[in-house]
Amino acid sequence: MYISDTHLKSFLADANLVSQKDFDAAETEAKSSGKTIGDILTARGAIGEDELRRTYAYILGIPFVSLVGTSIPYDTLSQIPEPVARRNNIISYSRKGDELEVAMLDTDDLAAIDFIKKKTHLKILPRLTDAASIKTALKQYQQGLKDTLGDVIKRETTALEKEKGGDGEAALKQMAEGVSAVRIVDTLLRHASAQNASDIHIEPLENSLLIRYRIDGILHDAMELPKHAAPAITARVKVLSNMRLDEHRLPQDGRFSAESAGERISFRVSILPTYYGEKIVMRLLRDSISGFTLEGIGFHGTGLERMHDAMRRTTGMILTTGPTGAGKSTTLYTLLDIINTPDVNISTVEDPIEYQMARVNQTQVRPEIGFTFASGLRSLVRQDPDIIMVGEIRDKETASLAINAALTGHLVLSTLHTNSASGAIPRLLDMGVEPFLLVSTLRVVIGQRLVRKLAAHDPYELSRDEQTQLEKLVDPAAVLKHLKEEKAVAKEMTWNKVPFYKPKPTPTSQDGYAGRIGIYEVLPVTSTIKDLVMKNATGDEIDKQAKSEGMLTMAEDGIFKAVQGITTIEEVLRVISE
Repeated sequence: MYISDTHLKSFLADANLVSQKDFDAAETEAKSSGKTIGDILTARGAIGEDELRRTYAYILGIPFVSLVGTSIPYDTLSQIPEPVARRNNIISYSRKGDELEVAMLDTDDLAAIDFIKKKTHLKILPRLTDAASIKTALKQYQQGLKDTLGDVIKRETTALEKEKGGDGEAALKQMAEGVSAVRIVDTLLRHASAQNASDIHIEPLENSLLIRYRIDGILHDAMELPKHAAPAITARVKVLSNMRLDEHRLPQDGRFSAESAGERISFRVSILPTYYGEKIVMRLLRDSISGFTLEGIGFHGTGLERMHDAMRRTTGMILTTGPTGAGKSTTLYTLLDIINTPDVNISTVEDPIEYQMARVNQTQVRPEIGFTFASGLRSLVRQDPDIIMVGEIRDKETASLAINAALTGHLVLSTLHTNSASGAIPRLLDMGVEPFLLVSTLRVVIGQRLVRKLAAHDPYELSRDEQTQLEKLVDPAAVLKHLKEEKAVAKEMTWNKVPFYKPKPTPTSQDGYAGRIGIYEVLPVTSTIKDLVMKNATGDEIDKQAKSEGMLTMAEDGIFKAVQGITTIEEVLRVISE
């Protein structure tokens, strides 16, 4: 999109979008670098990319459309194949007669327009849009696939009934490599990925095979297949995961990778014999986690400052705590991504390796051959690392080695299964770690849970009874203080006027939720906390002291996010009570 610098400068100045000083500096750089002024302004953060696109649309007289919250009929959306839409950032969103309106990030992409014109034989009307609209519309491709994929599975399971099977390894292998089994499993994986599932459960019942997906932390029934489909599906998953086909009595674990919608996904597979057959659980792990930020996963305010302070240290230990599925690994990988610079050597020992990270030496433990967290950590410290990540501290030996590594010039990151940040300290002391070693190494402890995020919401005011119940869970003064400090509410706001929100169903989210975010408590090991540790204080005493020093509890952080319309009080109560 060509716009003269004079036109752009005039409009941005009139609209007060960019200061004269910023524009002049960008203009000078553009002359020497050959880049456009628009690119330089967005790179410097003087103006957002989407705001600049709206400006271009206005100057050029091209209509600007926002597709956020818009449900596009699948027949219209599929006029452009998903790979083309994804690659060229172009969405077909409205058709009237022989005219097709398409939303684009770049209306000068003539090749894409020409391709669609030839494919559809329609008149193409380009419109400018923003990145959020493109992202929203691309998700609708996946939603539209649901019915299509369901039809494929139904057809192939019917075909399976006619195929002959057997219990021998050769017969099972033949069944696993059959067209129907391959199509069913491939379609299940694509379907689960399209629903943004984190886990797939394939559960044998007495007369059927139940498929369930865990989406945003909640299990949902996805479909029910005929019982006769179970042997072929199980055999296919075993082949993909390099498991023994003829083993039906012992649990097995494996892993494989696949691509879905241009994204590479790893599947961690567990098979467990049950009364009615073998139950399969597959965890979906997106291979790349780069680009995450602490703010993006839910850290803010004082807690965020404490995290950055701990990461600036070159020695010591950062611990994250919570139950399985609380997002601990994502927090650790986000920390690693931030501190993964060319001047440091990072090594990890994990079980399993959930995400692959560039320039990080990742090691998978293998307990069956004696390669445990402890033995792996013992070897890692001889590899000259600056930063070590231990997947989990499970026993005294691993705890002692991690503490020693933190004492001898390494920054150590790890996880611990406790319900709160303060509970980590008594847990480590119970493992046999000496208090004086703990206070010398522990920098910060994070307690966390995951809550579902609101896709759309309606505001409401708490009743007096609800206010009373909430005040038993959190300290209103502490929450309100942090809200005002971070300018999330007005300075004159009082607790009884604080807004809350309920989920509002949308075309793409029937329950009003989409995605998850963390709620956290960040406990810094200050001098007063160290004194309590040396006195063998309880977790409750440590928690009380941390709160007096400004720590928001997980519940309070959840209510903080509920006030902002990120989640709901019900979600916070659900995960806190787990």
